[in-house]
Amino acid sequence: MIGVHREATSYHQGMAWSERITVDPEVLAGKPVIRGTRLAVEFILGLLAAGQTDAEILDNYPGLTRDDLLACFAYASYLAHEYKAYPIPA
Repeated sequence: MIGVHREATSYHQGMAWSERITVDPEVLAGKPVIRGTRLAVEFILGLLAAGQTDAEILDNYPGLTRDDLLACFAYASYLAHEYKAYPIPA
């Protein structure tokens, strides 16, 4: 992944979200997806935000693993840490 610092991508037991989350302009217009699927990170996070449990998601999408879900959380956490807002003086 271009522009990603490896040390910023670690999560659960030293694994890296960049091993499970990919960005390819040819897949879903370049949205981050879980490797080997067409499931966007934002879709998975949306399911969780809507109240679906890990177990429900894993039952509905048998190709996913718990580590895939953790990678989605880690990716979201990475983006939240990278976000910076700067006030503009009036």
